[in-house]
Amino acid sequence: MNKLCYLFLTGILLVSCKTSQLSLTVVEPAPVTLPREIKKVGVINRSMPTDETKALDIIDKALSLEGVDLDKDGAEQCIIGLTEELMNNKRFEEVKNLSDIDFRTPKLGDIFPVPLSWEIVDRISKEQNTEAIFALEFYDTATRLNYSTGKSAVKSPLGVAIPVLEHRASMETIVKTGWRIYYPAGRVIADEFRHVQSVVYTGRGVNPLVAVAGLVRRKDAVKEVSNAAGHDYALRLIPFKLRVTRDYFVKGTNNFKIAKRKAQVGKWDEAGLLWERETENPLRKIAGRACHNMGIINEINGDVDSALAWAQKAYEYYNIRRSLEYTRILENRLMKREILTEQEQ
Repeated sequence: MNKLCYLFLTGILLVSCKTSQLSLTVVEPAPVTLPREIKKVGVINRSMPTDETKALDIIDKALSLEGVDLDKDGAEQCIIGLTEELMNNKRFEEVKNLSDIDFRTPKLGDIFPVPLSWEIVDRISKEQNTEAIFALEFYDTATRLNYSTGKSAVKSPLGVAIPVLEHRASMETIVKTGWRIYYPAGRVIADEFRHVQSVVYTGRGVNPLVAVAGLVRRKDAVKEVSNAAGHDYALRLIPFKLRVTRDYFVKGTNNFKIAKRKAQVGKWDEAGLLWERETENPLRKIAGRACHNMGIINEINGDVDSALAWAQKAYEYYNIRRSLEYTRILENRLMKREILTEQEQ
């Protein structure tokens, strides 16, 4: 190995060893924010085809190997799942499944139809006494069937393995849904969201009929996934927890080494006391790293404002590059905290 290559690899090792990673849980705002005054909502299904496209829809089902009423039953499960989860959300006083209203869409597949006119939305809201409308705008399934054969072995009554030809069938059904939330008072579509999930069913046997028999529960599986899709969409209104990682410095002085070991056994506050001592270190790089780590310990303890102040100091006064990125992360957390406060009011 030549000297230049050796120095390069040594540099990589030094850089990679000066920091370590920790993970912590942060609360993220809900992807969708609705005005707090919305207490009564309705749920509608616009995914059924119009009479003009019904013939094409039948052809589409045949070509894509869809079962009888698979889309209809799956869409109904979407509505049921969404309604159930919205009822679990304590912010709503009333959730109405408006299944009596016969909505149709002129589109096929996973394409959003033209939004409902505000005149229609207003009329529904007035007649049903709702303040927002959740709509399943499209529901579509596409199915792929794979068939193959392979060698296998079965035991005879005497316990002897007998080679046989095994038939294998697998069927993947992709479930696609599209959602909108209409807020008539503000004349805005509060959300538009597309969700895709697949269900794979397999069967195997000594002949094709036995193999395909293993696929009989496919429709039930699609209905279960569709119901879950409705639940998942309703959860877009609820803040969620996310696991994130942070880099902190472990090299510089003996205090950093001790603090690393304390951090590894979960004694973060004791590690923080050692880092705080090093913020007064006459060596600028050491003091800067300690300031960065003080930002980390404050974030762990839930004080994001103090964490940001320490990270800013580490970059502004000591030019710790890693702290600039950390500063931006913390600023983003503070911005999201304001959104969370609005959502919790």
